[in-house]
Amino acid sequence: MPLALLALAVVAFGIGTTEFATMGLLPQIADGIGVSVPHAGNLVSAYALGVVVGAPVLTGIGARVPHKRLLLLLSGLFVVGNIASALAPDFGLLFAARFLAGLPHGALFGVGAVVASRLVTPERAARAVSKMFLGLTVANIVGVPAGTALGQQLGWRSAYVAVAIIGLIALASLAFFVPHQPRGQQAGIRHELRAMGNRQVAIGLGTAVVGFGGFFAVYSYLVPMLTNLTGISDSSTTLVLALYGVGMTLGTLIAGPLTDRALRPTLYGGLALLAAALVTFHFTVHSTVPALLTVTFIGAMGSFITTPVQMLLMAKAKDAPTMAAASNHSAFNLANAGGAWLGGLAISAGWGWASPTLVGATLAVAGLGLAFTGGLMDRGSRHSQVITASGTGASAETGQATAVDDEATHAPEPQAATRDRA
Repeated sequence: MPLALLALAVVAFGIGTTEFATMGLLPQIADGIGVSVPHAGNLVSAYALGVVVGAPVLTGIGARVPHKRLLLLLSGLFVVGNIASALAPDFGLLFAARFLAGLPHGALFGVGAVVASRLVTPERAARAVSKMFLGLTVANIVGVPAGTALGQQLGWRSAYVAVAIIGLIALASLAFFVPHQPRGQQAGIRHELRAMGNRQVAIGLGTAVVGFGGFFAVYSYLVPMLTNLTGISDSSTTLVLALYGVGMTLGTLIAGPLTDRALRPTLYGGLALLAAALVTFHFTVHSTVPALLTVTFIGAMGSFITTPVQMLLMAKAKDAPTMAAASNHSAFNLANAGGAWLGGLAISAGWGWASPTLVGATLAVAGLGLAFTGGLMDRGSRHSQVITASGTGASAETGQATAVDDEATHAPEPQAATRDRA
């Protein structure tokens, strides 16, 4: 089990590195293919578009494919996309290559989250999923700075080659360490789409888009905020972003056990603390030490809410959690685009560099409102059928959910689904 989770974390590390390294290499890429830096910035959008499209489409196409085989196929596509990025001779082909590299992103995380939850007992499912997500947070500390430095020293193409090598290592790790997990007889695209029609799934995705939009409203403009308001030099911003990554890692580590213990309260607390941290940053951004401490806490809370949102979607999709888990990452990228757009509007309106903090806090509070709405709907129902899955049990593999009372004590039954505490 630990080696299988490590293999999934390596996949997440590669995804996190390729997603964010492009941002740090935009000047080098622009010079290399003969376009302006703002024009090269469209490559970031190409990757995000690939994530939004690929998560539901590839998950649907692979709805009947056993999870391990699907992970291997998606990892292979990830490697091909990054090799194509390294070899692209012009902007048009590089744009297409970045879109291709983004296609398996959401599906890999979605399928990986379901696989991780089935490697352990039900009461430890969230901890297993959070360990996979650690690969993404560690990428922000190690992978992105290393990829950026490599691209600056040896050329931007070398960064994509390095990510492709990481992808090959992940592919081999998945092949050796992840056990076979067959799909149930009911598996299929129609089965997954029916599960996506659940109102709680829609509310969960809305919570992700709006709540994480608050996080990205600030993250997108963090560097100019720190240089213009805090007075941190350009050369020090990489270290600050690494500090942000440290906060994200700590938040992920804490979220797993708390989500296993009480899912909805963990989600509520994370969104509330994120909103409070963003408001605090509005006042601490002018002083170096308080600003850095607040930045670390914002990073922690941003990643802290990832695990409960992921587990909630898997739970509410009942016996077809894969597409819901994958679509969560489409929601993250929509949050990225929407949060950055709203934060930019505030700055363009003349409200100042600190204004995205208040925009972000407003979005976090709105996300909290959506989360509460979902919780109230749960309380209105006598029972809540939820599932994440367990081990190699029959209910995990055939997709049978067990009805559990939300007010019952947290004592998992054999072959039963994981409890969602409203």
